[in-house]
Amino acid sequence: MLSLALATLLVAGCAPVPDNRFQGYVEGEYVYVAAPLGGTLTRLAVARGDTVTTGQLLFELERQSEADAAAQVEKNLAQAQAQLADLKKGERPTEIESLQAQLERAQADLKLSTAELARREQLHGSEVISKEELDQARAQCEINQAQINQLRADLATAKLGGREDAIRAAEAAVESQSAALAKAKWSFEQKQQGAPTNAAIHDTLYRQGEFVAAGNPVVVLLPPENLKVRFFVPQDKLPQIKIGAAVTVLPDGAAHPVQAIVNYLSTQAEYTPPVIFSRETRANLVFMIEAKFSPAEAAALRPGQPVDVELK
Repeated sequence: MLSLALATLLVAGCAPVPDNRFQGYVEGEYVYVAAPLGGTLTRLAVARGDTVTTGQLLFELERQSEADAAAQVEKNLAQAQAQLADLKKGERPTEIESLQAQLERAQADLKLSTAELARREQLHGSEVISKEELDQARAQCEINQAQINQLRADLATAKLGGREDAIRAAEAAVESQSAALAKAKWSFEQKQQGAPTNAAIHDTLYRQGEFVAAGNPVVVLLPPENLKVRFFVPQDKLPQIKIGAAVTVLPDGAAHPVQAIVNYLSTQAEYTPPVIFSRETRANLVFMIEAKFSPAEAAALRPGQPVDVELK
């Protein structure tokens, strides 16, 4: 009976492998989530083995300094905006009313001096007054007219507000503070990182309270769409495989096969034969092929898992 059992195992072990089945393994492309700024890790919101959805919080670094900087820039921006608004307003309403009243008084003085000049001209025609008195009346009219022109110019200037150069400088200050505020808010937001996609937490690389340097990953994600199968085919089978071809993946111990689509064919052989390409050495050439799973198909797979791949 023992001999019979050994013979059965030997026959089973020597059973021929179908020529359309190849060995491979599951590979994962990990996503390393880091913050562009450094700081102390104040909150680690996930643990190894968790599943996260897009936008879910992963971790947070200390960001009080960024919050203070943003608050300061907000006040600077408010100040710059107020200065710009003040320059565009011109003088105060009461100052404009004062100039308007002075203009009306000057107009009344001109009206009076004009009437006086007319009387002086009649008297001078009758030789009642001298030419000097007539010239004085004419000069007074001209003085009153010049005062009106000056007050009109002052009133127009008061309504205009600040000079164009000063207004442009104030506008540039507002734009500068707006850009500084956007940068400060960006720095504040970058201290808190969320999941870029639905994924499983493969690993966490820091503990709460540790200092994380800028750019160092804190959480390692494995999105289901980043799982793929790598398998190897002899060089004589390579022409049969095309990009977009469907393959059947048979994980060890799986209840049912998994479908995948070929998305990459290696351009180089995995093993280079020695010096001369003969028929014997060509038989040793194998090429790596990669095929991607759909997220639903990849849910039950793990990186490193050995599989068999069948070509359809």
